[in-house]
Amino acid sequence: MWPGQAMALKVNKILHHEKSKYQDVLVFESSDYGNVLVLDNVIQCTERDEFAYQEMITHLAMNSHPSPKRVLIIGGGDGEVILCDIDEAVIRLSKQYLPHMSKGFQHPKTTIHVGDGFKFLEDYKNAFDVIITDSSDLEGPAESLFHKSYFELLFGALKEGGVVTTQDLKQACHEVFPIAEYAYTTVPTYPSGQIGFMVCSKDATRDVKKPLRSISDDEEAKMFRYYNKKIHEASFVLPTFVTAALK
Repeated sequence: MWPGQAMALKVNKILHHEKSKYQDVLVFESSDYGNVLVLDNVIQCTERDEFAYQEMITHLAMNSHPSPKRVLIIGGGDGEVILCDIDEAVIRLSKQYLPHMSKGFQHPKTTIHVGDGFKFLEDYKNAFDVIITDSSDLEGPAESLFHKSYFELLFGALKEGGVVTTQDLKQACHEVFPIAEYAYTTVPTYPSGQIGFMVCSKDATRDVKKPLRSISDDEEAKMFRYYNKKIHEASFVLPTFVTAALK
């Protein structure tokens, strides 16, 4: 997946390993990063640093919408919210071995749907305020979530003014959405230690780089470990070489 690169974590104990219908699923206890979820030999999340990714992919979108009431998550088997994940094994094992990340599954306003996110979206038009696409990698069961046709489905499923965050496919996002901006966060266990998101809106006047709602610093500290209003804006400030590469 990442030629010439590898991320190594010391394994204390294998907690679970199975071949699901769609992929190889491994959960192990590491020496320093807590429990770790691995899909097809690629680290997806660890208990130690998952909050940076999860909070940013969620709240960059949530705080770019003035009043999000209905939210859809495609993927994210590890976190009214509708969650759609193709692989029940990821949901099942996240509940068992990653309870802090999956505690939202128990919330009465959460609905879990096991199935293909692409096919799921075909049944929804003008339905969601926010859609968060937390897919795995380009190869494997999430492959269909990396085509322009998928982003067209996302656009159609959003209400007017809706916002989506997804892993970076800049060209497809710009072809479909009037607003598509690139942001990034730092996650030590991902290749290069960083990962980027596209934050897109159906509203051509929306400035997704500025959070729409503000809470006190004390409330932010209670709710988040990584996200805050300053880092929302800062995540769109890119190094010179990245800005050039995105042109």
